[in-house]
Amino acid sequence: MKKIVPNILVVDDSKAILIVMEAILNELGMSNTITTCLNAKEALEKVKEDINYFDAIFTDLNMPEMDGMELIRHLGELHYQGGIIIVSEMDHKVISLAANLAKQHNAHLIGNISKPVQLSQVSRLLIKVAQLNSHTLLKESAISKDELIDALKNDEITPFYQPKINADNNKIESVEVLARILSSKDGNIILPNRFINTAEQHNLINQITFSLFEKATSEFKNMKAQLGHDFKMAFNLSPTQLDDLNCPNKLLLILELNQLTPSNIIIEITEQHALSSLMQLETLNRLRMHGFGISLDDFGVGFTNMNQLRNLPFTEIKIDRSLISHIETDLFSQVVVSSLFNITSKDNLDLVAEGVERPEELVYLRHYRRKLAIQGFLFSRPKPQDEFISWAKDWLKTDGSPA
Repeated sequence: MKKIVPNILVVDDSKAILIVMEAILNELGMSNTITTCLNAKEALEKVKEDINYFDAIFTDLNMPEMDGMELIRHLGELHYQGGIIIVSEMDHKVISLAANLAKQHNAHLIGNISKPVQLSQVSRLLIKVAQLNSHTLLKESAISKDELIDALKNDEITPFYQPKINADNNKIESVEVLARILSSKDGNIILPNRFINTAEQHNLINQITFSLFEKATSEFKNMKAQLGHDFKMAFNLSPTQLDDLNCPNKLLLILELNQLTPSNIIIEITEQHALSSLMQLETLNRLRMHGFGISLDDFGVGFTNMNQLRNLPFTEIKIDRSLISHIETDLFSQVVVSSLFNITSKDNLDLVAEGVERPEELVYLRHYRRKLAIQGFLFSRPKPQDEFISWAKDWLKTDGSPA
């Protein structure tokens, strides 16, 4: 396990700003990972040399020859996956439009900072860069194909559960199923970032998914019976699995065996991959037609723009933690989330804030005064069935306030 030190590119036509940014990044321990450019064309050529090298790009907006918005468009065309931060004062409407345009160009605009640049602003945004790239500050090696096959053979794919809590009444609205490998040899827990990519690369993702769905639906009946409380179960599907037109029928069969209906289930589709093929869209529509709830997961780190939210059959939008982290002091996140509140209110979509870890974030989100569910460590970490039931019983006995 090692700590990630991001590679940073800073683009500004002011030498003074470049010097200030270098000094701040040096102070944050990144002296060997900084590249600077005085114009956007030079920056674009450096990105083209290795599209995966830079984890984040800080760019000015007003520059000669090529401005910051044009640079963002070109980065999207190159399928650049890192985070983009605008270094410029922006009013609310400009922020909102810039964020939506970036999404339409398949670029990840994750924030803006105003001049004069402050160390605290840069530090906060680098946390978002880490969340965008890996959802963790630590990088662990992936398990091998053989290790994953052994885990499947030994029935080690295990559902863990994390609640979504109604921000108004503190009720448990649903629980998300999260995949873990629970080693039968040493009891170690292996997180998804170490095996999901391996599963997708070696066509094992369906085996993991349906094994997990069978276990989770069986346990869900027991959880509801023990808690005496009506809530839904949220389950993740990879966008690639939507290419299987038989996917809805497989899920329906498992539900029937466990005497559950699609109305009990929310299917979460991550936003990190664009929904594009006709088969994916057909499967999505058929799932909704059968009565499944459809959730767009990780909104803010992928390619779905505000207009697409109105055209695809989503019933729930989950705001990615990169937009929630320190939202009480982050103008960019506040504007994007406020726009999202307006859209979901008009279209009667449920909204979930992911990754809430600090009381200040919860207090800020409650100011919106509309239906919102909260998910994050502030309430509960993901837990196996027995631990989740124990936690939920304690939660239901209290007034539902995070400890």
